[in-house]
Amino acid sequence: MSADFVISAAKPAQVPRDGLPQVAFAGRSNVGKSSLLNALTGRKRLAHVSGTPGRTRLLNVYRINNAMYFVDLPGYGFAKAPRAMREQWGRLITAYLRTSPDLCAVVAIFDIRRELSGDDEDLLHWLAAHRIPIMAVLTKADKLSRMRQQVALRYWAGALAPWSPAGPVLFSATTRTGRDELLGLIAEAAARAPRPPQE
Repeated sequence: MSADFVISAAKPAQVPRDGLPQVAFAGRSNVGKSSLLNALTGRKRLAHVSGTPGRTRLLNVYRINNAMYFVDLPGYGFAKAPRAMREQWGRLITAYLRTSPDLCAVVAIFDIRRELSGDDEDLLHWLAAHRIPIMAVLTKADKLSRMRQQVALRYWAGALAPWSPAGPVLFSATTRTGRDELLGLIAEAAARAPRPPQE
């Protein structure tokens, strides 16, 4: 898989609009979004992994196989960031999701060890209201035993049922669990995306 950094966009208009499908990645700060992107692309340092939540503040865009874009959205729910900054991130995320003509799906990422938060629900409600397809992913699966994984998976399947009836993908950036399944879902979403008319 080829994966190339394109731009860190401060506004949606800076994100490429060349007709290639775009898949956005959204989740709370410190949910493992950068590690997931690195695992998907097989590039250890494509997306910066930080121990400090809230480091992604722009729309980080990557071109994948010259056939689609991955768009890494700023993490939400980072309480230690100044309120004005959190509101700015929220406006940036909303503006991109609302105005991107090539967005074909959002990968909604959740830490398997946590529970669904109010911020998570707000995102899911908004995506559903705007009819944006959702792929739910549970990260950090390797942090739990097999038995605890199954318990958490049942909880999350129920919590996410209104928005993701197919259920979440169990994922680990460390063991690569769920990588092929998620890539398959992304490829299906991109294949369903409308293509611009040929010149």
